[in-house]
Amino acid sequence: MKKRIAIFASGSGSNAQKLMEHFKRNADAEVVLILTNNPQAYVLQRADNFEVPSHIFTRHEFFETDDVIRLLKNLQVDLIVLAGFLWLVPASLLKAFPNKIINLHPALLPKYGGKGMYGDHVHKAILDAKEEESGITIHFVNEQFDEGEIIHQSKFKIEPGDNLEMIKFKGQQLEHHHFPKVVEALLKKMKS
Repeated sequence: MKKRIAIFASGSGSNAQKLMEHFKRNADAEVVLILTNNPQAYVLQRADNFEVPSHIFTRHEFFETDDVIRLLKNLQVDLIVLAGFLWLVPASLLKAFPNKIINLHPALLPKYGGKGMYGDHVHKAILDAKEEESGITIHFVNEQFDEGEIIHQSKFKIEPGDNLEMIKFKGQQLEHHHFPKVVEALLKKMKS
């Protein structure tokens, strides 16, 4: 039986799209649901384009009910992937899916992680600190922002003259290249 992936995203969803592309014709796994807390998120259009069902939820539904957990359990989801999802995952969801929730962070953790550190905020902090390299981190999710066990890291060099857009572009290239492969490798390790 195919492993089943649910993706949480709050925005554009370019990484969600790379995952949907990667698993569209995969014999071992499939994306079965896209979830978002943002009714305007472009990821909903991307889900439609791939004929993947989507679900929009509210803050109340996510933090104060078990509706989202029930939905994921009913769909027999094996792995939850956070791809640009900005809310802290509640303890109830972590408990329902132990070691089955992963996140992609646009920096080399433990640097530049934590509350408020996402997207351009991360890249700007890296630029302001005059770092010589940056990269991506794929990690398990726990009760704290960006503190779960690291699964994979990839780096890129920051050249003199690189601006925010260039750093963002280099990071996204790594994300789009590595994220689907890491997710697939992780699913292969999981027991049926």
